[in-house]
Amino acid sequence: MSELIYKEESYQIIGLCMEVHNQLGHGFAEIVYKDALEYEFNLNKVKYQREKEYSVNYKGKILEHQFYADFVVFDKIILEIKCVKSLVDEHESQAINYLKVSNNRLALLVNFSRGKLEHKRIIY
Repeated sequence: MSELIYKEESYQIIGLCMEVHNQLGHGFAEIVYKDALEYEFNLNKVKYQREKEYSVNYKGKILEHQFYADFVVFDKIILEIKCVKSLVDEHESQAINYLKVSNNRLALLVNFSRGKLEHKRIIY
């Protein structure tokens, strides 16, 4: 079995997501969880960027519309926050697209809308 990439960093991120979920529970809008995560990142001195913008290069031309990743943590992990009934293929596709345009290798997809925090690692 191969070693998980960014194992320690991803455990720290998921741990902070669990802390937010434990404190707030489920039922809030995504923006509330993002604000709480930003608070936790600052409290724990975790390097992050919120709403990081990425452009799409098509045959040497930068396309008009951009992607906005919820968070980029430690300059290498995309963190996408969801508040949905369940994670579906479209959410994974969105994370893969963010990985493609960012040249990062790992995305964490986290769903706060359930009684138990749901999360998935996406590797590109």
